[in-house]
Amino acid sequence: MQMTDEQLSLIKQEFATLKERSPFYARKFEGIDLADIRTQADFEKLPFSEKADLREAYPLGIQAVPDEEVVRIHSSSGTTGTPVIIPYTRQDVDDWADMFARCYETAGITAQDRIQITPGYGLWTAGIGFQLGAERLGAMAIPMGPGNTEKQLKMMQDLGSTVITATSSYALLLAEEIDERGLRDSLKLRKGVIGSERWGDKMRARISDELGVEIFDIYGLTEIYGPGIGISCREHHGMHIWSDYIYAEIVDPETGETLPDGEVGELVLTTLRKQGAPLIRYRTHDLTRIVPGECPCGLKHPRIDTLTGRTDDMVKVKGCNMFPAQIEEVIKFVDGTSSEYQVMIEAINGRDVLTVLFETPLEGDEKTRCEEQLAAIFKAKIGCTPEAKGVPMGELPRSEKKTKRIFDSRY
Repeated sequence: MQMTDEQLSLIKQEFATLKERSPFYARKFEGIDLADIRTQADFEKLPFSEKADLREAYPLGIQAVPDEEVVRIHSSSGTTGTPVIIPYTRQDVDDWADMFARCYETAGITAQDRIQITPGYGLWTAGIGFQLGAERLGAMAIPMGPGNTEKQLKMMQDLGSTVITATSSYALLLAEEIDERGLRDSLKLRKGVIGSERWGDKMRARISDELGVEIFDIYGLTEIYGPGIGISCREHHGMHIWSDYIYAEIVDPETGETLPDGEVGELVLTTLRKQGAPLIRYRTHDLTRIVPGECPCGLKHPRIDTLTGRTDDMVKVKGCNMFPAQIEEVIKFVDGTSSEYQVMIEAINGRDVLTVLFETPLEGDEKTRCEEQLAAIFKAKIGCTPEAKGVPMGELPRSEKKTKRIFDSRY
């Protein structure tokens, strides 16, 4: 993607004092004179930043401002390894609120809306980000947090929530409860803002149909503010990234070479205005592409496509590389399957055994034919044949956060 003059100017401005303000970057860019970075080509020669770098900087080694300027810290939601701690200045929080409000506006959400917020609060950036944006927009925030589905549904009805924000997993759980209880006609929901995990078309259609909402994908990660740095628009063809705050690149995950627009690779992000913890060429490990051309919605901010997975999501079975997005693509092509699936990978007697469990309302011979069709399409699209097993609707676990779908017990 072509770096704009404004983006290059902001990067040069950042670089003018970055080493003085940040011991982290003084070490990272040792031997590099940042005054020599005058073009996009110069910038693309700089080394990447990785999550491992941020973990090594624990707790506050990434901080680039004096302590008295830090008003808040957040931490990544991962449950393993050293956490990543990100400090925020007042300006960082204000910028995040502005970006998030812009996300809501892009989704057609206004100050008249009532936004029910189900993502978690605390060190994680999710719930508080959705609330920040709602307050900046002037909408009513209903800060429920995750869980307690009974109370979620009561508040949804009693307060007349018009927007639901959630992970796709929890949105599906709520949709199924609403459908089972016949509540849809008593609700005023019209929009869903969904983020935090990748999800397939079948799941998207189920949530949209059962909740009766138009769904918007929101993007972000704790290291780069949190959710709210990009969102899909009414065209629903990719997510706009707010290019006045974030510079996006797509690189080859193996070589690190910058790829042209339209080619799938790893998303690399650079903050343009962040004070507390600026990030330069940060590898997100998210796989996507820059959508070429301008969006019919009129926004000039570039778009990234729906995420196809993560570089660390790939599993290798029987010599085949596979990502969750490919499995969801198979399920989309098979009639009689729901959106929910699990993949079990085991080593039995020295050989890999791959089992795909999927929910289906079918029984008897119809279920058997569905299993055979799924196995055949899986083989054709991915290259190896699984044992496909249909299970009753609702049997696979639901989650209030992110749903784990691939279980590999070989190691």
